[in-house]
Amino acid sequence: MRHTEALRGAATGRRRTVAGCTLLVVALGAGVTGCGADGDPLAAEPYDATDRISFSGSVDEGGTADPDEPIEVVAEDSDGRITDVTAVDAAGRHVAGELAADGSRWHSTSPLAADARYTVRVSTEDEDGAPGRKVLTLTTGKPGATERLAVTFGPEAGTYGVGQPLTAELSAPVVDPAQRAVVERALKVDSTPAVTGAWHWVDDRKLHYRPEDYWPAHATVRVRSNLEGVRIGDRLRGGTARPLTISTGDRVIAVTDAAAHRLTVYKNDEEVKQVPVTTGKPGFETRNGVKVVLGKERLVRMRSTTVGIAEGSAESYDMDVEYATRVTWSGEYVHAAPWSVGSQGYANVSHGCVGMSDDNAAWFFGTVREGDVVEVVNSAGKTMETFGNGFGDWNLTWAKWREGSALAGAPDGPLAEERARLRPQPA
Repeated sequence: MRHTEALRGAATGRRRTVAGCTLLVVALGAGVTGCGADGDPLAAEPYDATDRISFSGSVDEGGTADPDEPIEVVAEDSDGRITDVTAVDAAGRHVAGELAADGSRWHSTSPLAADARYTVRVSTEDEDGAPGRKVLTLTTGKPGATERLAVTFGPEAGTYGVGQPLTAELSAPVVDPAQRAVVERALKVDSTPAVTGAWHWVDDRKLHYRPEDYWPAHATVRVRSNLEGVRIGDRLRGGTARPLTISTGDRVIAVTDAAAHRLTVYKNDEEVKQVPVTTGKPGFETRNGVKVVLGKERLVRMRSTTVGIAEGSAESYDMDVEYATRVTWSGEYVHAAPWSVGSQGYANVSHGCVGMSDDNAAWFFGTVREGDVVEVVNSAGKTMETFGNGFGDWNLTWAKWREGSALAGAPDGPLAEERARLRPQPA
């Protein structure tokens, strides 16, 4: 008796599995396919939910599909529904998609890569909750004559301070907001420990990435591109990009109070040293705000003509300077200034740099690294430029920073049209 009941239960489970797999996977109007044979579902093989996936018509298992058309999965049986669809290529890149609330339809929302092999997994359940799952593999075709958008990440691999932004240089300009969204969505940043961050479009060819706050100390940060082969525009597809891994050292932040003529260095949030300094005198005020160490030069020749001071004028100079830590491309340094030791801690007499004694400059030079934070407060100077003269990225609030992302913004922002296009339509 128990054996008979077990057989009946197994048969019932088989019926549910078959019903759970009664799906039609289509794109652009592929036809309907039946499930059973001779009206007996137990006499038929379970329906393969993914036998009818296509991009521009029916594509058989292992076939070639148009990468410019979306994947669409439709549940034709009202007694069953789709519970999940995943599509991933051989490189591990996942295709984003949207599933209708009632489980009747799923479609891809992110561009597909050309000349790529995809595995699509469709999970279903019938009205009794019995699951079904099928798999399809297919290959997208090669693109025609198109330009390839290469991406170069920066800085170079190595260890940096917690203020170092990531950069992405594009080989061609990208202006259209929807195309920028495609590019930005494919630029992936992972950090350990994890942080919240965002890309910001500096111009048509360059993006910077920073967290909401500085990077954590002793973090590992990885950036890569999933753009290769992906359609960006009519004649533009993603090209190659070499991934990049950097790490951060201690959290080193140097704060110069121009009014108090003092520089204070904090390491991992603890004060480690105060140094008397001099900053820019009237007419040559040091820039306020957050800067990032760009590099260090043991000895550098400084000439006034490079900052717009005419040779032979009362303010002109030409000298070799030791222990020079650069914070702007226009020539602002933290450096040794033995000629102004009598003013350090008391008055601002420099042409814009932060000057200190030889011993203090040597200590500072040996303490900081590229990417460390140097902030100036209480100066009469203008605020550090956000871009173009070094890294002033941190002078933007987080809200303002995110406004520079093609993926952020209000519902009526520049990507509203794209979001509407990708929204599932009624069957």
